[in-house]
Amino acid sequence: MRATRTSPTGVERTLGDDEMMVTKTDPRGVITYANDAFLHMSALDEADAVGQPHNVIRHPDMPRAIFKLLWDTLKDRQEVFAYVVNLASDGAHYWVLAHVTPSYDSSGRLVGYHSSRRRPDPAAVGAISSTYADLCAEEQRHSSSPAALEASWQRFQQMLGERGQTYDEFIWSLTNGDPR
Repeated sequence: MRATRTSPTGVERTLGDDEMMVTKTDPRGVITYANDAFLHMSALDEADAVGQPHNVIRHPDMPRAIFKLLWDTLKDRQEVFAYVVNLASDGAHYWVLAHVTPSYDSSGRLVGYHSSRRRPDPAAVGAISSTYADLCAEEQRHSSSPAALEASWQRFQQMLGERGQTYDEFIWSLTNGDPR
């Protein structure tokens, strides 16, 4: 387990074309399962991953607004796709296209989340990186976390409005090679 936050080193790792990272969490986002690809990319041992909150791999260049969108979507019992940059325990970073779904038991009670992640197209990463840099810059203009999140969220909504797209349309335009 990381005792302190790891600093990014600038070293990038990439998933293989046929690799898929998989994790499962409980309803609070605590990792209950991690496959070998996740452990390799995150530079964590299974004992260091399982039992930790999923944000153990949060990269400082990931805007809060994207996590708000993710959690709001999951709270609405919907799946979500998102481009995410993560921070490995050794300081390397890696980009993924994440697909996160809520998991329910037979009575419809939320029991956790399942996330599968694959290698994103480099052009999509280039496009989303500038969006995320803009959102993070907006966050840094504010001294409190709630104000930073609200400002970033409003900026993100403005960006989507300027594109004339919903979030899902934006993500799929990047995924399908239209990074306008």
